Amino acid sequence: MIDPLRLNQGNQRLAGWLETAAALAKGFAARAAQHDHDRSFPLENFAELHAAGFHLLSIPTEYGGWGATLHEAVQVVEQLAQGDGPTALVYDMHVHVLGALAESRPWPEEHFAAVCAELVERGGWINSCATEPELGSPSRGGLPKTRAVWDGDGWRITGQKSFTSGSPILTHMLIPAVIEDGTAGTVGVFLVRADRPGLRIEDTWDVMGMRTTASNDLLLENVPVAHADLVLRRVPDAPDPGRFSGGAWFGLTVSGVYLGIAEAARDEAIRFAQERRPTALNGQAIATLPPIQQLTGALEAELLTARALLYAVTSGWTEQPAQRPSLSPYVGLCKAIATSHAVKAADLALRVVGGQSMSRALPLERLFRDVRAGLFHPPTEEFAYTNLGKTLLEV
Repeated sequence: MIDPLRLNQGNQRLAGWLETAAALAKGFAARAAQHDHDRSFPLENFAELHAAGFHLLSIPTEYGGWGATLHEAVQVVEQLAQGDGPTALVYDMHVHVLGALAESRPWPEEHFAAVCAELVERGGWINSCATEPELGSPSRGGLPKTRAVWDGDGWRITGQKSFTSGSPILTHMLIPAVIEDGTAGTVGVFLVRADRPGLRIEDTWDVMGMRTTASNDLLLENVPVAHADLVLRRVPDAPDPGRFSGGAWFGLTVSGVYLGIAEAARDEAIRFAQERRPTALNGQAIATLPPIQQLTGALEAELLTARALLYAVTSGWTEQPAQRPSLSPYVGLCKAIATSHAVKAADLALRVVGGQSMSRALPLERLFRDVRAGLFHPPTEEFAYTNLGKTLLEV
């Protein structure tokens, strides 16, 4: 079946990345059910991603990476998610953090160059660990409870972070903490390496969907950090230099992840409909039934409309940098549409298959659980629609 959104794809490097991603996804899919059952982290998937060089995807070319644009990165994570959503989501944390930093360059350049060099030369994975049990999502505002204190030689960080996706493999973490230096409300972002003393992971991730992301709690107990690893300092009411890029790279790439999961559900539903031949149909597949055809068409409509919007906004973001502030409300819309349509598409896939979709013998029940997690990433649907409405109403 053709993909109407990629008919004019002239990007040869992206085509090569997608071909490799599709091959990797097949291996991920073969292991996904067992990892989900065991609640085990898919270490082998990340070894394969690293061996294929995919840790370099959004690192700038001048620092030894592949320099993927946002438009390209969205399609790569979408392809990987068709094999295993949790793997793609953890991978995306690394991709969107580095992509946003490469685009906005909010750090001193020598610090960004240094961390890129570490990741290129030694390998490794990075994530931003901002959410806290009491703070909730940092997208809602508020100050972290995590604190950083200067001890004369460096910083000491104490606090707790939640949703630390990919915790078994992270080598670098970005930790927001309130700086206790007498200036109220100043938040620093610290680059913390995973081998620092006082840093530990607590196995708290036991959930319905995305069971294998190992999004555990991160505990920091007087963790020593060098002065140079304070990579960003935000004072109250000052503009955030990485705001637009950070929101876009997160919201749009995570949209690709959840659409990829729903596409896997679509493919499984189609396979089942073509192969299922109940005796009542005298050897004909259920794919010949008009109700099955209608459900399948409705499923694809959900995916195509969401993907069309996503690709349009990521293409505009990539090709028209001056328009990025104006595109910001549409980033939230993309995320809301992508995740809600992905959930609807997965639900329709279950309806195509019927009662057997609930069996663990098929991947659909796992895909349905995984895809629902997309609804809870920021921005939520109500926030995205309100923000777009305020923009249109100029209020």
